[in-house]
Amino acid sequence: MGFRRSTVFALLAAASLAGCSGEDVGQLPAVGAQMNETTVSGISSGAYMAGQFQIAHASIVTGAAIIAGGPYGCAESAFSGMVIGPFATMLNASKAISGCMQNSMAAWGVPNAALLADKATERGADGKIDATADVLTDRVYVFSGTKDRTVAPAIVASAVEFYRRLGVPDANIRFVSDMPAGHAFVTETEGATCSTSDQPYIVDCDYDQARDLLSHLLGTIAAPSQTAQGRYVTFDQRPFGEDRNRSGMADTGVVYVPDACRGGGCRVHVAFHGCAQNRETVGNAFVEQTGFARLADTNRLVVLFPQTVVTGNNPQGCWDWWGYTGSEFLTREAPQVRAVAAMLARLAEKAN
Repeated sequence: MGFRRSTVFALLAAASLAGCSGEDVGQLPAVGAQMNETTVSGISSGAYMAGQFQIAHASIVTGAAIIAGGPYGCAESAFSGMVIGPFATMLNASKAISGCMQNSMAAWGVPNAALLADKATERGADGKIDATADVLTDRVYVFSGTKDRTVAPAIVASAVEFYRRLGVPDANIRFVSDMPAGHAFVTETEGATCSTSDQPYIVDCDYDQARDLLSHLLGTIAAPSQTAQGRYVTFDQRPFGEDRNRSGMADTGVVYVPDACRGGGCRVHVAFHGCAQNRETVGNAFVEQTGFARLADTNRLVVLFPQTVVTGNNPQGCWDWWGYTGSEFLTREAPQVRAVAAMLARLAEKAN
């Protein structure tokens, strides 16, 4: 049944995007955005990517929301540095599945947050990422559903401990762990029954997760508009990254630009989808049903939805949190991190 349902979603998504093949795919617009006040969020692999982008570019990111994901660097095997190429990736993948999701191998244990924080600090000192001191003033939102059978609560809780070990004050951390949600992005009215963990991984728990996380990351925000009033712009991602087989990035991404942001001065929120949740797989479900656009309308916020692609070494279209794009996946030089940073730089250019 799960396979059939996934297949149906894939076919519907393909049909939807094929039907939109006449959609305008142009350049990512320059809107004079405030790049130095960027916030990020993500679910599942997107949660790991949100954390990786935040830590790599801590000087421009002011907050991160980690939904159903663990701490930065969780999947890096202690042995991966002893081998090269695909062997290192295989070691990391094993660690990712068994030690950063369901913790099914007792040998891995719960992620060592103190060790991961120390490694991040070392990378910052080496210049591979921004100095971790820049993270200390960030706001952090972390979420774990009680019905999530994909990423264990203890794994998600270790993300909270990671930020504490870095020195982020408890007052800056919001940890929501008492909601009967499955492995999914939670909404007030959209999606399947709350406990569901299936495509498109959007569930109705009578809880506006987008509003809650943005309220925590940005401070007091205005109520959302009734319907999205701005523009969803489909843009060419290829100028921002390497070949899709190398970077894992799709040819196109989406950005939502409220009318009030066309003239500049708005902040940017980057929303990273999860595995099997990109446009190629579920159409625009994550882009349009998560509630970010209506909040963007009333809070001068541009929302960037970068997209992955399904490839042979990444059949679920996950973000790279275990090194399938290369050993630098936890640094500023990671292909996906560089691509998203370049997109932000473009959005920050002076509006035409």
